[in-house]
Amino acid sequence: MAHFAKLDDNNIVIDVNVVNNSDIQDLAYPASEPVGIAFLTEWSGGYTKWKQTSYNKNFRGNFAGIGYVYDTTNDVFYAPQPFPSWTLNTTNWTWQSLIPYPNDENRYSWDETTQSWIKQ
Repeated sequence: MAHFAKLDDNNIVIDVNVVNNSDIQDLAYPASEPVGIAFLTEWSGGYTKWKQTSYNKNFRGNFAGIGYVYDTTNDVFYAPQPFPSWTLNTTNWTWQSLIPYPNDENRYSWDETTQSWIKQ
């Protein structure tokens, strides 16, 4: 199975579709991508903005989800920014807080006002 992200005009993922291996001629990425796009373009009635995504994160940073951003410059997917103070780690394409998540058995949530982890 191959997975393809449907992108809007701002490169935001609006859907993720699964395509059978037979529909991509059993090709591996990157050869599978143009074949999958052609299949999905016909299947969708002409929609052409698709990018293949990897469930195992083998390419394009992260597995795309609805609301994720496709960065055309870096050819990666990443989640929407969860809080204004968090920064994007461009090594693993994940958002990080200024203060690392506490490493203990407790659960915490981020408080943007105080920019700290609050124990639940």
